[in-house]
Amino acid sequence: MEIIFLGTGTSQGVPMIAQPKGEGCDLDNPKNWRTRASIHVEMGGHHIQVDAAPEFRMQCIQHGLDQIDSFILTHGHADHILGMDDLRRFCDLNGGNSLPVYSSAEGLERVRQIFPYAILDKPLVRGYPAFQLEPMPKTLELPGGMVESVLLPHGKIQVLGLVFTEAETGKQFTYYTDCNEVGEEARLIAEGSDVVILDGLRPNPHPSHMTIDEATQTAQEMGAPISFITHMTYMVDHEETEASLPEAVHLAYDGLRVSW
Repeated sequence: MEIIFLGTGTSQGVPMIAQPKGEGCDLDNPKNWRTRASIHVEMGGHHIQVDAAPEFRMQCIQHGLDQIDSFILTHGHADHILGMDDLRRFCDLNGGNSLPVYSSAEGLERVRQIFPYAILDKPLVRGYPAFQLEPMPKTLELPGGMVESVLLPHGKIQVLGLVFTEAETGKQFTYYTDCNEVGEEARLIAEGSDVVILDGLRPNPHPSHMTIDEATQTAQEMGAPISFITHMTYMVDHEETEASLPEAVHLAYDGLRVSW
């Protein structure tokens, strides 16, 4: 099992906008240069991409991604969906076939609205994307293991929270991004996770995201051996914030690889 954090930021992250003078993070620290949030998961030899940020193409080049077998979209917001056109290369690598795309009803409808030309069994011509849209079930069985899903509150919408379990080893991790709380059902299916990844936007409150303190408290309550916070704005300085966190909680950063 391996997780690659392709991006750990937001549209309010660095370097998407100029940070206010005298505020924000230390730009001399490369861990503060965040592209928008997504992860790549290798589970039992099966490669799963979760979300595609607008920087997705460059993330793939930078981190050497050359295989995607399944794609999961947590929700249809721009910072998670707009890179999906660049899945076209992985359709080529998949023998010119469509790529399975799993999401909620909201997420699938957004894919249809933005990428109507890609809803095909095969690409229209070589080099184009093609998506086989599938509703995300409660439990998705894949060749390398299973992915359980749960709906999480994200302001006025709900997003997919995901729990991955590798079939051969039983290794498990939880990915709950873009949420303002983690409820009882979500905590139950995450029990026993070796790694938990949680949304933590910034120090001050936000109506649709957890703060750093809320994410930290949630991580401690969930009790995984190690937890990571992702989806951060320029207000979160990596070194300063990392130093203030409990021993088992860390800030993720672009390019971080976790394998066990």
